[in-house]
Amino acid sequence: MNGTNGAGNERQIQDADLMDVAQDPEQAHRLRKALQTLATNPKVGGKLQEMAQEVLSGRIGMKDAIQSEEYMGAIGDRLHEMRRAAENQTQAEREASREQFAKWQKEQEAKEDQERAERDGPSGAIVTGPRRGGRGGSSHRD
Repeated sequence: MNGTNGAGNERQIQDADLMDVAQDPEQAHRLRKALQTLATNPKVGGKLQEMAQEVLSGRIGMKDAIQSEEYMGAIGDRLHEMRRAAENQTQAEREASREQFAKWQKEQEAKEDQERAERDGPSGAIVTGPRRGGRGGSSHRD
């Protein structure tokens, strides 16, 4: 059994390694985080988890993974399961799921904002430049 913690001993790809499929560095970062979630969540299992572990370790490229019938089939199967589960929910369960997702989404956005700030460093001073003092301060009226 190779376990989900085995990746800790191996090389881990970086965001830049996903730029062959990502549109920008931010999307590459989100993709890598999603792969990490898939690789470590025991509820995922199977080929989907294997794919995430393989991509994160660098043993297979993301481009190759999405062109693989085996891995894309696993993604399709999981999406089908999710759709079926959503169709079987009651209205109350749907509303609870929406609320839970909205809360989770806010938490994720806050984490991403914090990570972005840590990654980008103290750039706030650059964005907000010095104020100009001439605005409305001079009175050249007669």
